[in-house]
Amino acid sequence: MQVKSLHSWVRDPREAVRIQTELAGRISLRAEPGADYRVVAGADVSSVLYGHTLWAAVVVLRLPEFEVLEEAFAVGRADFPYVPGLLSFREIPVLLEAFRRLRTVPQVVVCDGQGIAHPRFLGLASHLGLWLDLPTVGCAKSRLVGQGPEPGPDPGDWVPLDFAGRTVAVALRTRPRSRPLYVSPGHRMDLEGAVRLVLASRRSARLPEPTRLAHLAVNNYRRRQDSGPAL
Repeated sequence: MQVKSLHSWVRDPREAVRIQTELAGRISLRAEPGADYRVVAGADVSSVLYGHTLWAAVVVLRLPEFEVLEEAFAVGRADFPYVPGLLSFREIPVLLEAFRRLRTVPQVVVCDGQGIAHPRFLGLASHLGLWLDLPTVGCAKSRLVGQGPEPGPDPGDWVPLDFAGRTVAVALRTRPRSRPLYVSPGHRMDLEGAVRLVLASRRSARLPEPTRLAHLAVNNYRRRQDSGPAL
């Protein structure tokens, strides 16, 4: 698939913060009316502890059959330091290489990361959505920002998480007694649609299938080339 350029990739964290602040104003939290997402991509990145190499995988599924339509991979060097809140500047360049190798253009992308649930409202899923000009959803295993109570114990129970006067995410229970996932809209997506998509793309595991399969795929890809511990 084709990817248009959004900005240059800087190495200075202060300049990255400036770019994030500017790009946050471009995020759309409106879902496409009547959208019925059937072709869903999951994206994930793996790295070696203290290493500079990054591996990326994109897995495209068709719902509700959960049929894998395509996988794409890329490997690259991390030119940006690991800075909390600036992960997208480290990981998106290699993710874009994987997306460029896709023949199938997904209708929506689910990322193992944050959407607008971010100190500057531009997590990895939001940033990637602007680059791809596609609807994106952040589905993270840990919370970055946002306050709220614990969700109920049953799959599908969720509670809103508020940050800086806004509802930025939900804590969503996907398995009985399991830790919640933190779901936030990335770009061209609203909060309710993000929750619906994550629930619709989940099978028996805690994680939705797009990101679960992308996680497995990228670590298998990495292990074929490197023996270091995965992050």
